[in-house]
Amino acid sequence: MVEKIKKKSQWREMWDRLKVNKMAMLGLGILVILILLAVFAEQIASYEDVAIKMDTSIRLQGPSKEHILGTDEFGRDMFARIVHGARVSLKVGIIAVGIAIIIGGTLGAVAGFYGGTLDNVIMRTMDVFLAIPSILLAIAIVSSLGSSMLNLMLAVGISSIPNYARIVRASVISVKDEEFVEAARAIGARDNRIILKHIIPNSIAPVIVQATLGVAGAILSTAGLSFIGLGIAQPQPEWGAMLSGGRAFLVQAPHVVAFPGIAIMITILSLNLLGDGLRDALDPRLRQ
Repeated sequence: MVEKIKKKSQWREMWDRLKVNKMAMLGLGILVILILLAVFAEQIASYEDVAIKMDTSIRLQGPSKEHILGTDEFGRDMFARIVHGARVSLKVGIIAVGIAIIIGGTLGAVAGFYGGTLDNVIMRTMDVFLAIPSILLAIAIVSSLGSSMLNLMLAVGISSIPNYARIVRASVISVKDEEFVEAARAIGARDNRIILKHIIPNSIAPVIVQATLGVAGAILSTAGLSFIGLGIAQPQPEWGAMLSGGRAFLVQAPHVVAFPGIAIMITILSLNLLGDGLRDALDPRLRQ
């Protein structure tokens, strides 16, 4: 019971520090709006109208009452496609980071807890992956597996595994010799229970910060892969693919490129603001 109260007070303390950070709360507010748009995308605009219905008689029209963000090169409503694109980008970003956290976090926790030869083998393997730029690794994976949303999630997630492995390993090393871990060993707790119940919960703070920033990076990687034709296939709306399709009409209809670019920028900015705020809120040096 005492442990639960302590954990609750720590999270409450974190929230109290976070909510006084105006920029972090701005980022959180924007992110909530984007999530709501993604969740209710189908109610805002039918997917069939967004992805399938075309009307070349109104192609490349600028913003108007009927189409508040204009139309694309096929006469599809830009606002509706950006809203559905938010669903795709956030879904890929969150799941890709989830894959990286599960695999990388597990490897990092094992390496940090046991050390020795196992630690060297795992971390030298991670160093090999880190030697390859993450975007190039993602391109190689997608090129090998083929273009699809699942393969895109796997590619972006796998390319991010080394970052989380290193972060979790460092956190585990810093807490594995604490008194509460020694107490758990003294009462006969198994290693897997010590890792899951004691070490990981006390090492989660830097992972939360990195995950927030990692989602931003994953969305950017997704947009980049889609831009070069290795991401989400047409006609499914995705911001990077929309940029790629509209670049030929940059002079004639700049809104076709501008609005997807702004959507990416706002999303990345909101996640970075929130990530910076979480980093400050979870910094133990700021606790009183």
